[in-house]
Amino acid sequence: MRRSLERAPRGVRARERMEREPGAAGPAPAPLRHLREALRTALARIRDGESRESSEIFEQQRFWDTLGQTFKATSQEATKLSLAFSRPPLPSAEDCQKLSEGVQNAVLAAATVYYWLPKGQGEAARAGTTLRKMVRDATAEVVEGMIQLTDVILSTPLQSLSQEQLISTGSIWEACEQISHLPQDNHAAVLSAMAAYLGVVRDAVEEMEQAQREDQDPYSDIMEDEELGSRGNRDTYWSEADRKLLSPCMGLMKASKACLKKLLGAVKVHGKADTPEQVAQLDDLADITNEISPSVDELALSMYPPMNQLSVRLNAAKLASVLKKVLEITKPSHVCPPSEEGWVQFLTGAVDHNMNKIKDFTQSEL
Repeated sequence: MRRSLERAPRGVRARERMEREPGAAGPAPAPLRHLREALRTALARIRDGESRESSEIFEQQRFWDTLGQTFKATSQEATKLSLAFSRPPLPSAEDCQKLSEGVQNAVLAAATVYYWLPKGQGEAARAGTTLRKMVRDATAEVVEGMIQLTDVILSTPLQSLSQEQLISTGSIWEACEQISHLPQDNHAAVLSAMAAYLGVVRDAVEEMEQAQREDQDPYSDIMEDEELGSRGNRDTYWSEADRKLLSPCMGLMKASKACLKKLLGAVKVHGKADTPEQVAQLDDLADITNEISPSVDELALSMYPPMNQLSVRLNAAKLASVLKKVLEITKPSHVCPPSEEGWVQFLTGAVDHNMNKIKDFTQSEL
């Protein structure tokens, strides 16, 4: 959905031309164009805005109940809008205005409820930045979907319900349904985020292990051509020197997986969101662990043949730095009582050991 919206600005002229084409069943209704602009404005505010400090008591259950109701209302308004433009004739100007107002009011109500999520103290402290980001992203996705649906209606000749219109409407339903699956406090939000990061890293490790199992030089039993000086397919397999470097690199990737797995378990057992300090520590852990999977991906991509060993070393150093930072933040936090210190110390040593091997194997590249 986001990719479609990102491409939209480059097609503005084409879309406006389609809206004026005589093949459509009349000119694009002005209320829909105004609705699209209002939704774009609301989306920008949601992306850039932040909940405000408030002295009011935050009622967690009331917040989630109301947010669920606003998402349900938005889904219903999307359905009304889509059905109204699914077949001729076009809605009257008055009906079009009512439909547009219904959509805009529902979306603004959902955005307003998002801003209830506080940054305050006490009970409200459970709403940390990780949870607020998840609620914000869920709200933004609904608005993005509504913008896309409006775009489709404005740019599609009115004949029958188009496949694109069906897809856009279904996307809004799915986005609105997500509210029931969101974590409801910062502890649960951090667990959800870390579990997602672990899944990505686990997949990367498995893919690289599979690539190494399948790798072979199909000409390994043939003498090198004297004229070529070497086999012509060296870009498709690892050399002996490459394979030596792969081992500590895999060690770093596996340390990443182990770090996320152990930390996820520690947060699950010991993590709390009862005080501002606990919430802040959980948010710090979520922020730094978010850097692990992209760093693992960058290292993994540089490990494929043809391997540039200096690039591998630089990406390995970046991943090692992220892992060391994760372990440094974990150790003094409330999720790391004495019973958890063993794996923190072990993984710190494992990161250093593998990084030192990588430096040794690539020293000639400097």
